Amino acid sequence: MEKAYALWRAFQDRLLAPAAALLLLACTLLALLEVVRRYVFGVSYEWQQDAVTYFILTAVFLYFGISQRKGTHLIVDVFLHALRTVGPRARRFVEYLEVAALVIALLFMIGVVWWGLEETLEVQRDAPRTESLEFPLAPFLWALLAGFAFMVVSLFFQCWRGIQKLRGRDVLVEPADGAQDRVD
Repeated sequence: MEKAYALWRAFQDRLLAPAAALLLLACTLLALLEVVRRYVFGVSYEWQQDAVTYFILTAVFLYFGISQRKGTHLIVDVFLHALRTVGPRARRFVEYLEVAALVIALLFMIGVVWWGLEETLEVQRDAPRTESLEFPLAPFLWALLAGFAFMVVSLFFQCWRGIQKLRGRDVLVEPADGAQDRVD
């Protein structure tokens, strides 16, 4: 399991994160180019707004699993923090509660991917397009579905880590920021 997790982290950190960053950079440059074209030259691409919007969303979708793995998403856990201060029993209860929440999130996301696949196939079959009519919507929905699937994988590893932690085992340890994984 440790090797699979190291491979997953390497895939996310070496492929997904740079791809999402490059996509965001390209969209930013395209938006800046459009500002110059529109306000300096008085002309504009019809498709530019759709391109920037949908490709930025695609970059965000690809980052879902990374955000989940690193815990950099929005977390509302004031109640859990307060409960941890009550004592050792409360801390143990919070650990069980956190694992239960991860399992529920995993099951929910599996359902989203399962039913999202059918919806995405339907959109691909019907071939709707963006507002400018330049881009088909299906590739963006596939990116969304891939982002949700990446989130499922990250949640699976988090559930495994949480369950093992309840058993007193420290597994699937995240390397410190800046530390590189070695995959042998």
